[in-house]
Amino acid sequence: MSDGNKPRELSPGLRMAIDFGPLAVFFIVNAMTGGPKLAKVIMATAAFMVATIAAMIASRVKAGRISPMLWITGALVVFFGGLTIVFRDDTFIKVKPTIVYTMFAVILGYGLATGKPLLKALLETAYPGLDDSGWRKLTINWTVFFIGMALLNEAVWRTQSWDFWVGFKLWGAVPLTLVFAIANIPMLMKHGLNTEKEAPLPPEG
Repeated sequence: MSDGNKPRELSPGLRMAIDFGPLAVFFIVNAMTGGPKLAKVIMATAAFMVATIAAMIASRVKAGRISPMLWITGALVVFFGGLTIVFRDDTFIKVKPTIVYTMFAVILGYGLATGKPLLKALLETAYPGLDDSGWRKLTINWTVFFIGMALLNEAVWRTQSWDFWVGFKLWGAVPLTLVFAIANIPMLMKHGLNTEKEAPLPPEG
């Protein structure tokens, strides 16, 4: 493989934009769209789909790759977003995070049961210096986190309004993901994590 085709590291800001930018677009378009709820759902969902595809393209252009997690979330955004627009039913896009989180939890749980480092494969990178025990603990932690987030998303969309759920996606789920990732750092450092290089984050569901 030539140097031009090798995967490249993204800056922290660009990586955050690729992972969480589509959610910001989702929130902004929803907030700016007037009229009935259905109009907000359609416009925000369409913008979310376009922004997600743009993020995938940006990842391919800037990093030379699209991570497996981004492929999965991107495909599900397009699929469930399309169903939302075609059937004019916001249930599809609201249940999408639950399916994403559950899918990741099942994949990581299978990896734990079979002894396969599937978290490495999903992130398509390594936490530098992290030993096998650290990877296993991190995988367990993210599996539990994804299960908790799936349950939380179900509770929010089933009991709250559309606008509240959209706000929760940006101002609730994203901070929870970042705080959880930071909370793991002391454990990871005990297992050899090299903090000179920023560790990757799973994208928001």
